[in-house]
Amino acid sequence: AELGLNEHHQNEVINYMRFARFKRGLCLKTVDSCFQDLKDSRLVEETFTVDEVIDMLNGLQTIVHSEVESELINTTYTNVLLLRQLFSQAEKWYLKLQTDVSELENRELLEQVAEFEKSEFTSSNKKVDADLIKPKLAPLNESGSELLNKTVACLQEENEKLKTRLKTIETQATAALDEKSKLEKSLKDLQMIQGDQKINANQDITELENKVAALKCQFEKTLNDSTANQKFLEENLVTTKHDLLKVQDQLSTAEKELEKKFQQTAAYRNMKEILTKKNEQIKDLRKKLSK
Repeated sequence: AELGLNEHHQNEVINYMRFARFKRGLCLKTVDSCFQDLKDSRLVEETFTVDEVIDMLNGLQTIVHSEVESELINTTYTNVLLLRQLFSQAEKWYLKLQTDVSELENRELLEQVAEFEKSEFTSSNKKVDADLIKPKLAPLNESGSELLNKTVACLQEENEKLKTRLKTIETQATAALDEKSKLEKSLKDLQMIQGDQKINANQDITELENKVAALKCQFEKTLNDSTANQKFLEENLVTTKHDLLKVQDQLSTAEKELEKKFQQTAAYRNMKEILTKKNEQIKDLRKKLSK
């Protein structure tokens, strides 16, 4: 049994179902204890009057009603917290999630979930994955996050290339400066020994200075190119985010228009009238049963 989700999201569903099963078991144990307390405290005689039985049942009804109501309220609040986690994470990616409450009563889907729970928790070979005990929420809407992740990866790769080029140029500049220092030292030694080689030494120094100046210009040009390229990539990333949000808004608008058109169809109105009639029939039957 599958839910049509990827492996990560299916594991998240399993974790939540495990939590829900645990809470459900506690609720059932509480209800069982209410009945057991009634048996131990009130059912101590062999015969009871009708008023005594009614009084015991009313007391049991009050206790069970309170316990079940408390558990249902707690379940509702728990689901709200779960939705809050998902929505908060989606808002970080500028996403707008939308829920369809009517699907929560889809009998076919509910049976599919029941079959999924049965296959996941009744098998003796199922083991709890240690990595799923404390999972971290991952970004929703894989298409948008994947596009953004690829763009960020390209930016990081480009930055790494630029850093490598800068290190290479810095190494070349350092080597050139070291070479200049060595040549200057050699020149001074030669000037002390031979004064007639001064002209040739000056030419060497001039060529070396020109070489250093050329390397400096190349370094500055590379740095400016890297800065401009990084700025262009950042603007491209912002544009991509805006395009993604625009497409999502268009999809949201199209879904609302489709839902509106469906509600205006004759099939929808007929189904609504049938449901209204069925509800009236159920009310009449309940009145007859109560009488």
